[in-house]
Amino acid sequence: MRFFNFEILIEKEPEDPGYYAYSPTLPGCFGNGLTIEEAKQSIRVAVQQHVESLLAHSAGPGDFP
Repeated sequence: MRFFNFEILIEKEPEDPGYYAYSPTLPGCFGNGLTIEEAKQSIRVAVQQHVESLLAHSAGPGDFP
């Protein structure tokens, strides 16, 4: 099993209720939720799926930031 650490940022949505979560090191990987906890859960799933996709498409260790 491999473990990765990615920086995650959570910001308050400026015009809508809720929060926006993203990883600056994984372009296109983001999540959201009405609460900070929901945003955390959403981005966790998004990161897992993003990494699984990279690994499935033969991304090597050097392809991760």
